[in-house]
Amino acid sequence: MSKSLNSLLTLPALATLAWGGSVALLAPQVRASSHSDAPLIKQDPQANLTDVYAFMGTRYDDPTQKVLNVLVSVRPFSDPGDGVIFERFADDALYSIHITDPVNGKTVDRFDFRFSSVTGPVKNPDTILSYGLGTEVGPIMTIGDARQNFTQTYSVAKNGVVLASGLPVPPPNVGARTTPAYNDPATGKALSGATTASELDSLTAQGIRSIAGGVAVWAGPREDGFYADTPGIFDLLDSRILDNNGTLADGLGQDGGGVDGFQGFNLLTYAIQIPVASLKPKAYAAPFADLAKPLPAIGEAVGVGVYASVSRQRVTLRRTDDRPTDSGPWIQVNRLANPLFNEVLVALRDKDRYNRTSPEGDASFATYAENPEVAGLINFVFGTAIPTSGRVDLRAVFIPDVLRVDTTTEAVLLPGQAGFSRFGFAGGDTTTDAAGRVKSGGWPNGRRVGDDVVDIALTAVASGPTFGTVTVVGDNVSANDQVYHQVFPYLATPHAGPTVSQRQKP
Repeated sequence: MSKSLNSLLTLPALATLAWGGSVALLAPQVRASSHSDAPLIKQDPQANLTDVYAFMGTRYDDPTQKVLNVLVSVRPFSDPGDGVIFERFADDALYSIHITDPVNGKTVDRFDFRFSSVTGPVKNPDTILSYGLGTEVGPIMTIGDARQNFTQTYSVAKNGVVLASGLPVPPPNVGARTTPAYNDPATGKALSGATTASELDSLTAQGIRSIAGGVAVWAGPREDGFYADTPGIFDLLDSRILDNNGTLADGLGQDGGGVDGFQGFNLLTYAIQIPVASLKPKAYAAPFADLAKPLPAIGEAVGVGVYASVSRQRVTLRRTDDRPTDSGPWIQVNRLANPLFNEVLVALRDKDRYNRTSPEGDASFATYAENPEVAGLINFVFGTAIPTSGRVDLRAVFIPDVLRVDTTTEAVLLPGQAGFSRFGFAGGDTTTDAAGRVKSGGWPNGRRVGDDVVDIALTAVASGPTFGTVTVVGDNVSANDQVYHQVFPYLATPHAGPTVSQRQKP
C-alpha cells in the first residue's frame, strides 16, 4: 500500500494512537451502523433497529451499584419536525433485549418492551394537535399533563413475566413553545450533555423508572447518536471525505471536511440498566481482550452477550371498519448486535435471512466475516492488498453476532469524561477486568455511545488478520452533531423540529 494512500503504524505506536483516518471507503452496501441493512426491514421503519449499545456503568440513582447498560434505537432518519403525529413506537411490535451466552449466542434472559396504542386514547379527539392542546392549551411541563393530548405507555417483561406496566414515554421535542424543558430558551435548540442525573431536562428525567428486580428502564425519543459521512461515500468518494483539500496524504489527522449523514435526525430508543449481580456471566475468548499480548490480543474475559430483536405477529388482518388485527406467534423481523455486520459484511442474498435467525446459527454467516467483500472494495479503489480471506480476526469479533461485554470491569469512560477516546484502546482508553487484564474501554468490548465504530471497524478490516502494521481508515467525521449525556439514558436530547435542517449542523 502506497504511503500516499494511507497511514502505516507500527504496533508500539498503537497504544497512544488517536485513529483519525486518511483512507475513505467506497462500499455500495454501507448505509449506517444498521439504519438500512436489508430490503424487507427497510419497508418497516418502526421495527428497523439502528444501533445497540451495551457497556458497564452505575445505576442512575446509586453510583455504588454496578449495572449493565443496554440502549437500543429504532426508526432511522426520524425528522424532528414531522408533525402532526410525530414518531411513536409500534403498538403491534415486540421490542426485545437478549442477554446471551457470550460463546454461542444463546439467549439466557430476555427483556420485552410492549407499547400502547398509537391511536390513543387522547384527552381531546377534536383537535389536530397531539401535543400542546389536550384539556388545556400551552407548554407540556410534565409527561402526560393536560397539555399532552396523546401519551404512549409501555410494559416491560423478563422471560415472559411482567415487571412493570403503564410506564410513560416522554413527548417528542416539538419545539420551545410546546416542550420547553428540552430546549435553550434563547435559541430554541435542544440542550444536552448532562453530567449528573440532576442536570437532565425534566421530561427525560421523568421517563426514568425503577421497576422490579432492581432494573431501571427508559423509552422515548432521542437524537441519533451514530455519525458517519455515508452521503459522501456513496457519491463516488466525494472529496470532502478526503484529507488535505481532496488529496490522500500521509498523516493521521483529518480536516473535518466530512458531513455527518445523520445530523439533524432523531430516532426512538428503549433502554435498560440491569444489576450486574443478576446476570449470569460466563468465560469467553475475545479479540483485544488482553492487551498485554500482540494484536489482535485474543484473551480471556468473563461476561455476557447482548443483542436486540424486533418481532411481529404472524398474521395481520386489515379491516375496512377498524384498525388491523394481529394474531399468531411472534415472528422475528429484525435483529442487531455488532455495528455494521449485516450492513457491510453480509451479502444481499442473506440479509433478510440474517434478520429472521438467531445468533446460535451464525456459523452459517461466518464466511462473510472470514472473507470480507469490503476489503476487496478498498483494494479496488486504492490499489491496496488487504487480505480478503482467512480473516479469523473478524470472525472472532462478529461470530456469533452478539456484543460481548466483560462484566468484571468497572464503569467505562463516556464522551466528555477525561480519558475517553472514540477509538477505545487505540486512543489510550482502556479498562481492567477482575483478573487484571487490560481491555478496550469501547467496542468490541461492548459498545458505548460515542465509539467511532466506522473508523474502528474499517481500520480492523484494513489491518488484520496479523495487525503487524495498522492501516488507519476513516470517513473524515470525528464526532456526533449533538453532545451525549453522561448519565442514563446517555443518548442526547432529541432535536427540536423548528431549529434543524437534516444533514446540516443545527
